[in-house]
Amino acid sequence: MIIHSAALNLKRTTEQDLAFVLATEQNEGNRAYIGQWSKEEHTTAIHDSDILHLTIRDRSGKRVGYIIVTGLQDTHLSVCIKRFVIHSKELGYGKLSLRLVSDWIFQHTKTHRLWLDVRDHNHRARHVYESCGFTLEGTLRDCIKVGEQFESLHVMSILRHEYMERE
Repeated sequence: MIIHSAALNLKRTTEQDLAFVLATEQNEGNRAYIGQWSKEEHTTAIHDSDILHLTIRDRSGKRVGYIIVTGLQDTHLSVCIKRFVIHSKELGYGKLSLRLVSDWIFQHTKTHRLWLDVRDHNHRARHVYESCGFTLEGTLRDCIKVGEQFESLHVMSILRHEYMERE
């Protein structure tokens, strides 16, 4: 499956993409904002029919990020953007990628609610999510432990009717 636009292509992640995925995830500029998976966890995800693991490429074919969507088979029609990482920042790839994957989800599945969580201190990502129509639902206070510290997550979502109104 490939999602096309003039600037970006999103395609299913392959095992050949995993070195890029792991390096991007562990990059100093990303590590503070996202969870960390092993190669085995990513390998399992790319073969799981309930998960959509996508690599984002620019017009030239260069990998610029990746997205993991979970819950495609959720009985409550609530799908989660589990991980969303852009390696090449400040080029508008985050906003465009989020719009492309949201479009695909709402146009090709029966999803009612698309949601994600964002770390409290990740203001850049939260701004991107809000600009794409996601609404803050609430905060999970001190819910993840990072080293010896606890961090809070903001839960955000967009409902199908909100997506349709945005379009």
